[in-house]
Amino acid sequence: MFTVYVYVLDTLADWELGYVTSELNSGRFFKKGAQRVTLKTVSASKEPIKTMGGLTIAPDCLIDDMAVSETSVLLLPGATTWSDPKHSSIIKKAGEFLSTGATVCAICGATAALASFGLLNNRPHTSNGQGFLEMVAPGYKGQSFYIDQPSVADDNLITASSTGALLWAKQIIEHLGVFGADTLEVWYEYFSTGKPDRFFALMQTLPSSNEN
Repeated sequence: MFTVYVYVLDTLADWELGYVTSELNSGRFFKKGAQRVTLKTVSASKEPIKTMGGLTIAPDCLIDDMAVSETSVLLLPGATTWSDPKHSSIIKKAGEFLSTGATVCAICGATAALASFGLLNNRPHTSNGQGFLEMVAPGYKGQSFYIDQPSVADDNLITASSTGALLWAKQIIEHLGVFGADTLEVWYEYFSTGKPDRFFALMQTLPSSNEN
């Protein structure tokens, strides 16, 4: 079973998590026999946070409650509050995740937080355009590993720009292996193009409800 920890903080960018959390939590397009996924919100305190969209989220657990294993996943969303020192604990935990083979997925402002701690200095990654990380993370030294794409997967590190939420979700789902390969490709085609025929093609890739 995968345990997916979603770090929540004030001004969390709601839209950046939508594709990946909805699919991992619902399991509606999972392949037959896929590992189960549990989602837990985690934060620096038990105080509710307010998202950029004005929604209130009460964390399920604290950083110290997190279990780190190869089936652990940490999602770090964008926010305008990443510079608050209280979030350094989750970035240190992200370093522990990466070093033990657990998966870290960061998007938008969260990539700057990783960069500030040197976690992007030696691995392929992306962010909100070339020059962004230098501007917001003065200690960043990973320029030669920067890839100018909406989302970049490097084994157990998956990073994305603020416009890369859909591709980010696809790469996370692919890394976890919970969709069939054909389902994942058509799912991505449908949500990236909006073509109705891709929706019906997606339905046809799913296991029959009559299968045992």
